[in-house]
Amino acid sequence: MVQLKYLLMFAGFGTLLASVFLVAFDLYLVEQYRRRLAAGGTENLPPTEPKVRWKTARTMAALALLPLFAGSSIVVVPSGMAGVRVSQISGTKPGALYPGIHFVKPLIERVVLFDTRDRILTTEAAPEPGKKGEVLKVQARDGLAVGLAITVRYRLDPKRLDYIQSNLPQPVEEEIVPPVVASAFREVVPNYTVRDVFAAQREEIRRQAAEQITNKLGADGILVKEVMVRDLKLPEEYARGLEGLLLKEQENDRLATETEIQAKRVKIAELEAEAAKVQEIKRAEGAAQVRVLQAKAESDAMQYTLPLKEKQIRQTRLESEARKEATVKNAEAAAQAKVIDSKAELEKRNLLAGAEANRIRVTAAANAERLKSEAVVLKQNPLLINKIIAEKLSDKVQIMMVPSDGKFFLTNDLLRGAPIPPPAPSPDADDVTDSSAGRYANSR
Repeated sequence: MVQLKYLLMFAGFGTLLASVFLVAFDLYLVEQYRRRLAAGGTENLPPTEPKVRWKTARTMAALALLPLFAGSSIVVVPSGMAGVRVSQISGTKPGALYPGIHFVKPLIERVVLFDTRDRILTTEAAPEPGKKGEVLKVQARDGLAVGLAITVRYRLDPKRLDYIQSNLPQPVEEEIVPPVVASAFREVVPNYTVRDVFAAQREEIRRQAAEQITNKLGADGILVKEVMVRDLKLPEEYARGLEGLLLKEQENDRLATETEIQAKRVKIAELEAEAAKVQEIKRAEGAAQVRVLQAKAESDAMQYTLPLKEKQIRQTRLESEARKEATVKNAEAAAQAKVIDSKAELEKRNLLAGAEANRIRVTAAANAERLKSEAVVLKQNPLLINKIIAEKLSDKVQIMMVPSDGKFFLTNDLLRGAPIPPPAPSPDADDVTDSSAGRYANSR
């Protein structure tokens, strides 16, 4: 829409300039024709004098007014702003125009814009180089001048812009707000001393001044959001004296506080001693009551303890008798066990002796049977005696097969020179075997 407005305005001004240029060009041609005609040069002149196209120019000018009027009827209110319609006939119209596109009557109405964003008014407590803020000084009740550094944050009420435009001097941020702020503090501060303004009643003074500023400016459509007192500037001599006085008061407050703390400590010590005394009394009473209860409990318990003790004594006596009988029975059982063990050992030895005798008999019978078998084998193979003797002589002797006549055999001489033991008395089988062996040896 903004582009359309500027386009219409450009088209209107362009058409208007074109109409002016057309009239000027026609006038130039007419002037040139008249000059040449006056000079007598009729050659190459048109037969008739050129005419100024007034009608065409008027038409173009009229057409140029249409886009100009259309463009001027469009008003754009930017963000953070608001406006009011001011009529050339009836004056300021009620209502506000908020940010956006609005239409007005061209040449009759115009729009006055106001900044509706928050604004800041600041004053300085004393003149400072490089700062252009207004210096605000007020007199306290004791006649001393105090410099105030004030900051006021406010904004215009968009709903009352028609009232501001119609009744207040413009601009309001210069004509209305600073005098009202200064007047409010000059009315409130004289009710207090410099000391109150500096320390004790500072917040109360700020609150009262803020209420007055809010009420006065609010009636004119100005919304006050916050009033802040940034700094105070006291007279130098008074500031030095006040500083010393404040230091003394602080020292006095410190001593008073320490005195109060000491008094409280004494009180606490007294209370602790009293509490300890009460605790000791309560503890002694409790211990006495406990001893009384213990004595009563022991007395009551004795009525049941004596029969119980008697039962325990009888039970102990019975247990000792039972242990005595058990010991006797255990001794008898041990003796019987020893007798049984002795009998078992005797029977074991008898059995072992019988087994050993049986083993000896069986072994003797086996040896006799073996000797009989060997006697039969030797009888059938007499040469085995030589082999056995050779093996008995040394384990390094090698056995060789030689002729049966016995020549060149080493053991022949040995066998001849070896004495033949007498035969021992033995059973018939043994005698036969031994005699056979002896005969075989002698024959060899």
